[in-house]
Amino acid sequence: MTTTRFAPSPTGYIHVGNLRTALMNCLIARAAKGSFILRIDDTDPDRSKKEYVDAIKEDLTWLGLTWDEIARQSDRLDRYEAAAQQLRDMGRLYECFETPTELDLKRKKQLNMGKPPVYDRSALALTDKEKTRLREERGDGHWRFKLDHERIEWDDGILGRRSIDAASVSDPVLIRGDGQFLYTLASVCDDIDFEITDVVRGADHVTNTATQIQIIAGLGGKVPNFAHHSLLTGPSGEALSKRLGTLALRDLREAGIEPMALLCLMARLGSGDPVELRTSMDEIVDGFEISKFGAAPTKFDVEDLFPLTARVLHSLPLTQVAEHVAAAGVPSELAERFWEVTRDNITTLKELKEWWKLLSHGAEPVIAEEDKFFVLKAMALLPEGPFDDETWTNWTSKVREVTGRKGRELFMPLRKALTGQSHGPDMSSLMPLLQVIKARD
Repeated sequence: MTTTRFAPSPTGYIHVGNLRTALMNCLIARAAKGSFILRIDDTDPDRSKKEYVDAIKEDLTWLGLTWDEIARQSDRLDRYEAAAQQLRDMGRLYECFETPTELDLKRKKQLNMGKPPVYDRSALALTDKEKTRLREERGDGHWRFKLDHERIEWDDGILGRRSIDAASVSDPVLIRGDGQFLYTLASVCDDIDFEITDVVRGADHVTNTATQIQIIAGLGGKVPNFAHHSLLTGPSGEALSKRLGTLALRDLREAGIEPMALLCLMARLGSGDPVELRTSMDEIVDGFEISKFGAAPTKFDVEDLFPLTARVLHSLPLTQVAEHVAAAGVPSELAERFWEVTRDNITTLKELKEWWKLLSHGAEPVIAEEDKFFVLKAMALLPEGPFDDETWTNWTSKVREVTGRKGRELFMPLRKALTGQSHGPDMSSLMPLLQVIKARD
């Protein structure tokens, strides 16, 4: 069975870059009728927070990305210790004692000599006596996985055939000096135990994948199918990393972005397929193929989400937005008409409050100097409310007879006088909703 996973760290709110990874893994699982696992990577007790775990679940639920199983790495520490001991017994995990400063000096020396800045494995030459002395002086050391210096190859679902010389990569640290298990070991154990078949993640993980393939083999696991999607950039190609704080999913939700707009964009962005608006997750799954995505950096512009959101809203019936209409203050007896009139004239649901405020409290009229006398005459001809579907047509016909104005010169000043806007819903439909007209005052 196809099994994928999304593995966020609860050290902050998830953003559009995280979403891309989550969505691709979810779509692969759903297309294959498989399983999608939410794995909380919380092995760092100092930075992992419950509030972020809750936020991750809330954001995914808002988007409609449901998971079939949830796992927390903090519940699996015994498993990671057993795996670490297995690797020690095999001679594949060794203790090192260099400080960050010492490692930095080694890297600089290697670079100056024209060599790749990889760990020199000097810890392998330490005697038991030297290790004891170093522990007494510095405390417990960190533990590195000893890579086999050979080429590591795999067929990447996006990047194609990949080959990395393990000798060009430092032996990865799997356990810190304070005993904390790092992502590389914990993730490998989880992928083995949960029988993960497919892993999609960012292109910045390619080197991690190479080392993890060897660790998986060392622990006797089956290597998943790996695919590495391109990294997102800003609309001008600038690094997106500095802007991710403003692109958290909860910020997009607060801005009024509709889930389906976000999903439709992210499900096709960077692929050979055009972005098309869908109405359900099943429709998004149809036609999704990881091989269609390219390796080049992918431009993401948050502004693209607003016209998509508007298109989503234009197609929705009142039943799907009734809570938002009610929250805007619209009486239930006017809700249906209000939504029919306004939905084609909003970009986000946040604008509903302003529309009802305009209709219920009146808009500040916008009247050009040359139109003041005309509007004054027209308002004298406007009947008292309540208005109906014929009010606008009958009124403007009478105004045309009295003033001689017609076309845009007739309609636009009246629209702006009543609504304060030069565009908006059809006035015949809008008039029955007008509760107050300030231009009369």
